[in-house]
Amino acid sequence: MHLAFSSMNTPNDPHPAELAKALEERGFESLWYGEHSHIPCSRKTPYPPGGEMPDPYKLMMDPYLSLMTAANATRTLRLGTGIALLMERDIFSQAKTIATLDRLSGGRVMIGTGVGWNQEEYENVNPHPFNKRYAVLRETVEATRALWSEEEASYEGQYIRFDPVWASPKPLQKGGPRIFLGAMGPLGRKHAAAWADGWYPVDVAMGEVETTLKEFKEEVRAAGRSPEDIEINIQIMDTTNLDRLKEYRDMGVQRATIGVSMDLWDKPDAVMPMIDQYAKVIPELAD
Repeated sequence: MHLAFSSMNTPNDPHPAELAKALEERGFESLWYGEHSHIPCSRKTPYPPGGEMPDPYKLMMDPYLSLMTAANATRTLRLGTGIALLMERDIFSQAKTIATLDRLSGGRVMIGTGVGWNQEEYENVNPHPFNKRYAVLRETVEATRALWSEEEASYEGQYIRFDPVWASPKPLQKGGPRIFLGAMGPLGRKHAAAWADGWYPVDVAMGEVETTLKEFKEEVRAAGRSPEDIEINIQIMDTTNLDRLKEYRDMGVQRATIGVSMDLWDKPDAVMPMIDQYAKVIPELAD
């Protein structure tokens, strides 16, 4: 099982180049950055965990620029978005940005995406109904894959459509980077099983993890796909139990992603000690 690190990617975090080099030197497989282009001042949409939204949400830098900086500082470290809000950007510009990052990084990109939790944020940039956002995301991913793989790409969906276009260069990875869907509810999980290259759940929201993984694999089979083709990347919230990582490995999880806890998001000095602590178990996870 691979070990990855995720960050809020604010100016207060370790510089992407420094963080990436430290991760690669210690044997981490990948670095994942999240995305919020803006945060509405309205508090109509509640923060999902409850309480006040942490201030670092307001300071998040662009994930693709930060990942390009990380790529330039490393040779093998893989680069992920965890998660990108694909429905909140122009589809053509976004497809080219990701393709460019993939080419310039030597094909190291992975895309984690989701529908987002903030309705006002979504509605600021997307004209389609918020209650149809999973269908809109599915079409966004399908259309993006077309742009990455077809010489004269076109797409005709209910929400997204465009006539044939030239959209090059293509990503270095044939067909484009693998796309992980970060979703926990029944509808989101069903979508992940049906069309995503990977599933990106949060462990504390999975209930009994082993049971949930078995249920997800059954949903994948019901969608006419093989569970072997769907990569599972679990975001670890309780980072105090190192043995839990080995349990996930034995359950068939391909990647575990760690990050400092929410109360430490604005304390960059907490990052390196955590990385050093977890680096010690990386050889065991590969057993």
